[in-house]
Formats: sequence, structure tokens, C-alpha cells
Amino acid sequence: MDRVHVPEWLSALVDDLAAEVRKVVAPKLGEVAAKGLAGRAEGGDTTFSIDVLAEDRVSAFLEERGEPVALYSEDQGLLAYDHAAAPEFVLVVDPIDGTRPAAAGFEAACVSVAAAVLAGDDVVSASPRMRDVVYGVVQEIKEGGVFRAGRGLGVEALDSEGRARPLAPSVSEDLSRLFWALGFRGRPARELTAVLGDLIDLSSVDGGVFDLGSATYCMTRILTGQLDCFIDPGPRMIEVAPWVEERFRQVGKGAVLNNAPYDVAASTLILEEAGCPVTDTTGRSLHDRPLLGAGRDYQMAVVASANEPLHQLVLAEIDRGLKAFSLGGPAGGRPGTREGART
Repeated sequence: MDRVHVPEWLSALVDDLAAEVRKVVAPKLGEVAAKGLAGRAEGGDTTFSIDVLAEDRVSAFLEERGEPVALYSEDQGLLAYDHAAAPEFVLVVDPIDGTRPAAAGFEAACVSVAAAVLAGDDVVSASPRMRDVVYGVVQEIKEGGVFRAGRGLGVEALDSEGRARPLAPSVSEDLSRLFWALGFRGRPARELTAVLGDLIDLSSVDGGVFDLGSATYCMTRILTGQLDCFIDPGPRMIEVAPWVEERFRQVGKGAVLNNAPYDVAASTLILEEAGCPVTDTTGRSLHDRPLLGAGRDYQMAVVASANEPLHQLVLAEIDRGLKAFSLGGPAGGRPGTREGART
């Protein structure tokens, strides 16, 4: 990747913001009050009480620092600050990626902050894309580790004590030994398993499949070697079988809930800088995808893998599942019955 200049003030701002959000959220993990419902986010997802705490701290922190940045966050959407009439960058923030694990007190919750350069007169006219992200940080909330990367500058991973954490992506190319995670929140279960059922069956004994509730957490586990792959075909399911959108809206209480850019902007840069492929389910780069938005038009299917040969095998398996699903009609395809499936 091309090396870019990341101003020191910008990297410090992003690092400090992620750490600050962790500081206010960590003591609330697992509390009963954290599960309180507080409304709907910009993209239609449920906002929990713990989300409000995190979002409020993001806004207050950026006001206090007064740097020339705009903000796009999960719950609030796009915000411009009086002190940043001509912002140079926009911060794309998911204050808690993994709200449900956070509310339950589990480890799979992170602060995700991505900084993108703006090339227009204002944030809207600049129309930043995923490729415009120049710096990203993923901060573990419970465990305290951090992953950060600058475009063309590589990855730094630290443990909770600030010590270097080795990156150990898997070199396995065996789907039967796959340790992987999928995105399940807001996705219709019957239809999702119709697409991914054969891969679930193939890997369920000698490997393992997990729903950890956070795309960011799952993607960074690829770097630690804990997972081989993260898969979320949701938007592609709607593309190949438009009738399934109604089922997404039933499960999402009127909204289509898939990964938005704020979910994966930072972790995509971090994985790519570590040499791990991140694409949609067709193998296309996410670089041209719009960065600022949360609705259906902005959501993206995501496949992230530990190595390129494994990535290609996973994409082929997903493609088989999607083709069978698209031919199944509203009844859906069924795992184990598609043409070309393993027997």
C-alpha cells in the first residue's frame, strides 16, 4: 500500500479517544443498567444505555480537544464542530463495537476509531471512501489490548501492559479445521444458515464456528491466531435474493441490520496492513465503498481471512451457498442439498 503521512496530532487524538472511551465504559461492563434500552441508532439498531455513555464521552472529548476534525458515529451520525469549520479529517467511530457482549460483561467489545482524510470543501462534498482511511485503532474494552495501523505504515499490537503483542495469523488452508466467526445480530437465522450451513457442518468438529457479537473483535482475533476467518454475507444475500430483505426487516424491527462502515473501517485497515485479505463476498476490495453512512445502501458484506489461499477457498464456499440460496426462493436453500455440496 502507498505510504501516507499521518500527523502526530491526529494519531494522538485517535489513540487518546479510544483509551478515553474505554476508561468510562469498562467499569460498567456487565452491569444490569448497561442493558437498558435507550432508543434507536442512526442505522436502526437498538441503542443500549451503555452506548449512550460511550457516545456522550466521544462528543465531549472532541469538544475538549478542539482539533480540526468532524465526527461520524454509530448513534449520532455526522457531526460538525464549531471549532472545525473546515475539518481536515473525519473520525468514524463505533464507541462500542459489541454492545451486547459489553452489556453482558464479555470480552468481545471494542472501541473502533478510524480517521479519514477529507479532500473536499466540507465533509459531505468530500464523500470519503474506505480507501481514505489513513489511521485506525481498535481498543479492547475489557482486556485492554490495542491494535493500531497507519496506511502504508504497518501494524502495532500491544497488550494491556503496553508490551508488544506478536501477530500470528494462521497459515492453515483446511476448511475442515477452520476456526471462524459470523455476524448474526439482526440477520434472519434460517436464511443465514441456509447460506453458510455447509461450512458450519464442515468445520464444526475439527474446527469451530462462533458468534462473538462484534465484527471488530472477530477481525482482530485473526491477527492473534485465535480465528482464521470472519464472514458476514448479509448484504450480498439481499442482492442475490431480494425477497429476503423482508425477513431482514422482520428480524431488525423494521431496519436492515448489517455491517456499516463504522463497524469495520478501522479493523479493515489494520488487517490489510498486516497482510490479511479483507473483501466482500465476491472478492472485491472494500476500498471504493462509501465511508459515511449506516443505512442499507452503505452496508457491506465482509469476508476477512488469515491468508490469501484460505480466503479464496472461503469465497468459493460462500458463493456455492449463495447460489443455492438464490435458487431456493422464499423457502430458502437448505444446507447439504445444493449442487456441488460435499457429501
